[in-house]
Amino acid sequence: MKILDKIDKPSDLKLIRKELFPQLIDEIREEIIRTVSKTGGHLASSLGTVELILALHYVFNVPEDKIIFDVGHQAYTHKLITGRRDKFHTLRQYMGISGFPSRNESKYDIFGTGHSSTAISAALGFAVARDLRNENYNVISVIGDGSITGGLAFEGLNNAGHLGKNILVILNDNEMFISHRVGAIASYLTRLLTLGLLKKLEKKIELFLGRLHYFGLYLLRITKRFKLLFFPGMLFEEMGFAYLGPISGHDFWKLVEILNKIKNFKGPVLLHVITKKGKGYIPSEKTPTKFHGVTKFEVSTGEMEKTEQLTFSKVFGNTLVKLAENDEKIIAITAAMCEGTELTEFSKKFPLRFFDVGIAEQHALTFASGLAADGFRPVCAIYSTFLQRGYDQLIHDIALQNLPVIIAIDRAGIVGSDGATHQGIFDLSYLRLIPNFVIMAPKDENELKDMLYSSFKYNKPVAIRYPKGKVIGVNISNNFNEIPLGKGEILKQGIDGFIIAIGNMVYPSLKASDIIYNEKKLNFGVINIRFLKPIDENLLKNIFEKVKYLVTVEENVLIGGLNSAIREIIPKSDIKIIGIGLPDKFIEHGSEEILYNKYGLTPEKISLTILNNL
Repeated sequence: MKILDKIDKPSDLKLIRKELFPQLIDEIREEIIRTVSKTGGHLASSLGTVELILALHYVFNVPEDKIIFDVGHQAYTHKLITGRRDKFHTLRQYMGISGFPSRNESKYDIFGTGHSSTAISAALGFAVARDLRNENYNVISVIGDGSITGGLAFEGLNNAGHLGKNILVILNDNEMFISHRVGAIASYLTRLLTLGLLKKLEKKIELFLGRLHYFGLYLLRITKRFKLLFFPGMLFEEMGFAYLGPISGHDFWKLVEILNKIKNFKGPVLLHVITKKGKGYIPSEKTPTKFHGVTKFEVSTGEMEKTEQLTFSKVFGNTLVKLAENDEKIIAITAAMCEGTELTEFSKKFPLRFFDVGIAEQHALTFASGLAADGFRPVCAIYSTFLQRGYDQLIHDIALQNLPVIIAIDRAGIVGSDGATHQGIFDLSYLRLIPNFVIMAPKDENELKDMLYSSFKYNKPVAIRYPKGKVIGVNISNNFNEIPLGKGEILKQGIDGFIIAIGNMVYPSLKASDIIYNEKKLNFGVINIRFLKPIDENLLKNIFEKVKYLVTVEENVLIGGLNSAIREIIPKSDIKIIGIGLPDKFIEHGSEEILYNKYGLTPEKISLTILNNL
């Protein structure tokens, strides 16, 4: 029997003999590798945190103590030892366990996550709530070196240092982000700090220099600058944290020793832990970026399922390169998603015009605004779910000043196994209310190419949304054709009604129209509206006068999107409008095929909904 099979809750770790922990650690890594090879998921980050998460659960008493994972893509070990081992094979599968911490899934998931840089602020909220109720428990935030670059993380650090609450932040550094000082000296300094000896000495020096008045204060400033120079962690000290580390994140018992010593510290503490992304699986250790978020792969070789299919993201990337060859003012910007948004080729061809700003969507958008205000043509490629983080910048920095920033909204609509935190189902709604923005969505890859080309002609803020995954399969012409601003197109004439579709719902709507005619001999036309804003009112008013039924189809929540736009401009009340889209809820994880079928976005379900509502 495996040791892992004996662990149903974190307290079971205390029952395991010390000499068996190396075997347990190996078993956990094997289970993660085996499962993710079949389900896909975030492999490298979870392999890098096995010892750290085990040590946290060994020392602290969850759920009474609160452990909050930033993003949560590194928390597979946490799931395995908190009663979900038997369900782990359902990871990211429909009706299975989520790939991220979820409060609905387990009492051990203290705070739901999926986006980055939130854990410190959330942990501080728990710490304040604890103190307001005069309770006594530990609050721990686990954040990676990538996530801590996000502005929200620094806002949390700043406030936590100011309030002085008892909170432990674990900085999981797997890219040598802050310091390379790993070894005996670093461990020795950390042990001294955990004993409080250096802290006491530092306080005495500050008190002495403070008595020397002006000259003493001058010396104090100088010593702090030298301290910051020689000890990079002093950045956190200046923010009000006691900084400890860096220490190895793969020395389990050393982690346990340090955590036991600091868990009763007063005030905010930051423990800097160095880990290796992909630890324990050679292919992942060699190429951690490749194994960050993976599809299915062969364990023995690390070879992933090969998909040679062209994607919408690739069409966007290829088109932008072609346009940039003839326009030196085109700038490409992404927020830590260069590969995902297919900007790698652009970055190689135009390195001086490519900017990956890290996990900082707000900065990316305002940065683009500054470029646009000074005559450049920035294109920000950001996933739909992450664009939400820059909402104020969309309004205040781009739209209000009517600056020609182009937002390429990748992963719009249902994205599948990443689930509720990543489904891009709100962008049509949250963008439509912003003045000055042009909002459009292509029906296929050729139209995406022409929309990107046309965006540079409009000289306005533009948002182009397109889905994850493979293209429709139409021919992509070599020529660029400008699409008239705000003009839709009638793809099929109708007598009984019209289906008004946007984006990747156009082709399913065409198929649904054929099904309706074949089954009931009803003739429903199809309109590719193309622009949600400005919407083609002239085209719509012409069809309003001809039919009794209108159907809107969108891969977006119905509230505020295409259906809402049509209802706002319809001239008479005797036209029946049937809205097909996503409900007012967060969409769970599962394959795109399952979710399209469940929420009525397949041709068969679209036609059935229409016939049932006639």
